[in-house]
Amino acid sequence: MVTEPRRSATGAGVRARRRSPDELRVVSLIASGTEIVDGLGMGSTLIGVSHECDYPPFVRALPSFSRAKVDATATSFEIDADVRALAASGEAAYELDVSAIEEARPDVVVTQDVCDVCAVALPDVSAAVGALELSGTAVCPLTAVDLDGVFADYVAVARALGVPERGERLAARVADELDDIRDAVAGVERRPRVAFVEWLDPPMIGGGWIPELAFIGGVQPVIIDRPARFVTVDWEDVAAEDPDFVAILPCGFTTRRGLAECREPSVLEGLRSVRAVREGRCIVFDGHSYFNRPGPRLAEGVRVMVEAIHGIRVPGPPRSVDPAYEAAAQDENAAHDKTDEPLIGRR
Repeated sequence: MVTEPRRSATGAGVRARRRSPDELRVVSLIASGTEIVDGLGMGSTLIGVSHECDYPPFVRALPSFSRAKVDATATSFEIDADVRALAASGEAAYELDVSAIEEARPDVVVTQDVCDVCAVALPDVSAAVGALELSGTAVCPLTAVDLDGVFADYVAVARALGVPERGERLAARVADELDDIRDAVAGVERRPRVAFVEWLDPPMIGGGWIPELAFIGGVQPVIIDRPARFVTVDWEDVAAEDPDFVAILPCGFTTRRGLAECREPSVLEGLRSVRAVREGRCIVFDGHSYFNRPGPRLAEGVRVMVEAIHGIRVPGPPRSVDPAYEAAAQDENAAHDKTDEPLIGRR
């Protein structure tokens, strides 16, 4: 779905329709949208991104058109409390740099209309574009709540950029990768039950496309077993399910940050109430890159999960880790090896 704000009284045309695709000026206000634009081979059209966009690495040098109103370095508990307080007061968790948008005059703005906690909300973007009378700017919101929706978003972004056939190809490529994974685990007799924890304090169970990815990877998700909104639970609820594994993939957190959060006293106490954690079957995944954002790397995340849980390596494209991230990961491993915490592994 692509929405266009009303045209101004001057009758200015839609510049996105006048330019060739390679000449477009695109702003992406959500990390998955940025990855989709690049996955379509249109990364060179990006002129600005959100404060959370970090992949591909070149986007870190682009201007940021948004900022968070909460301290991203705070603990999970503090972040959750701040977001809830903002919501209770009617405020958004993110702020859009309206003046930067006006100066950039993009042809297309990619945003989202699923979660006001994840990124700048669609109403805020549409209101800003409309108020600035950027009549030539098309707003393309991502709306996926399941895998079919993820693939539809690839096509929607491609259409907004004037390259619809690339969207179809990208969706087919990721679907084929997921099919390869499904085939690789088809012979696995035992399907472990896994709790996918998308936030740590309070614990939240991953919904959306995550249950579908779980089944593709040959595991059974607990608590939420079909596309749905995430649900806030107590650690006692997770313990009662007695999962075979606990998969930690906090939204917006790298593996390093996820490991640090797991060692917060209140979180570690809750984790230790779950038998799988006490027996060493708790894995911290890079949810920030591979699970929470529905970009082209979803299949990569499932391959990592399959290897970690089933011990099966599924061939696929090279891991999309840039040198700076790899160096940080090596430092993280060295630090982790020096701890006395045997409960938590990383992937």
